[in-house]
Amino acid sequence: MPSTSSPDGSGHLDYERLYRYRHRGVSQQAREATWREIGPFVHEAMGRPARVLDPAAGRGEFIHSIDAEERWFVDAVEFPEARRDPRVTVVIGDVREIDLPADHFGGVFASNLLEHFTSQDDVADFLTRMRGTLEPGGRIVVMGPNFRYCARNYFDFADHTLALTHVAVEEHLYAAGFDVVRVVPRFLPFSFGGRLPPSPALTRWYLRFPPAWRVLGRQFLLVGQRPATPAPRAGLA
Repeated sequence: MPSTSSPDGSGHLDYERLYRYRHRGVSQQAREATWREIGPFVHEAMGRPARVLDPAAGRGEFIHSIDAEERWFVDAVEFPEARRDPRVTVVIGDVREIDLPADHFGGVFASNLLEHFTSQDDVADFLTRMRGTLEPGGRIVVMGPNFRYCARNYFDFADHTLALTHVAVEEHLYAAGFDVVRVVPRFLPFSFGGRLPPSPALTRWYLRFPPAWRVLGRQFLLVGQRPATPAPRAGLA
C-alpha cells in the first residue's frame, strides 16, 4: 500500500514522487475529462447509489465525476494537486486502518488497487472490510490490470506486486462474502500512457461499443454485491 515516505533512505516507496514521474506526460485536465465519462458508467454499474466510497482515490478523478449525495475520498497519499470539493469527505490514511462507517455505503469503487497488496491474504482482508462498509445489497466495483492480457508489461510498474486475473478476483469476491453479479475480463486499456491520448469523445464511444473492449481492453471490471440478507447457516436437517 502507498506510503508517504520521502526518498530519505527509509526503504519505503515514495508514491507521490512515483506517480508524478509516471504521469509526467499526461495532462491532469485530460485525465479528469476522461474520467467524467468513465465515472458515471461505473456509478451506473453500482446501481447509482447515494453514498459512495473510493478507497484509493488518488487525485480524485472518479469521486468528483459522479453525482452522489455522499462521496468519500480516501487515499494514503495526499497529492497537492488533487481536487478538493468541500462536499466530498476526504480522509488521508491507509484504508485498512482508518475508521469507516459500517453498513453505510451503497457503492465502493476499488480501482487499480489490489495489485499493490503484498499477499493474497491482504486482498482478502481488504475485500472483507469493504463488504462491512457496504449496506445490505450494496455493490463493489473492482477494476484493475488483468495479468492474462498484459503479462508482458504488467511488472513495468514499480508498485505492482501481485499478478491477478479476472478469475482470481472473482474467487476473492465470492470468498469475501459477495455475490458476483458481473465479470468483464477485458474492459479499459492498460493505462493512460498508451498510444492514444486521453479523449472524452473517444472514451464515450469506447464505453458504448463493447466489441472494442475485446480488442483493446487490458483491465478487468467486476461487480460484487453484498447479499441483502445473511446466508443461512448450515445445520442438521
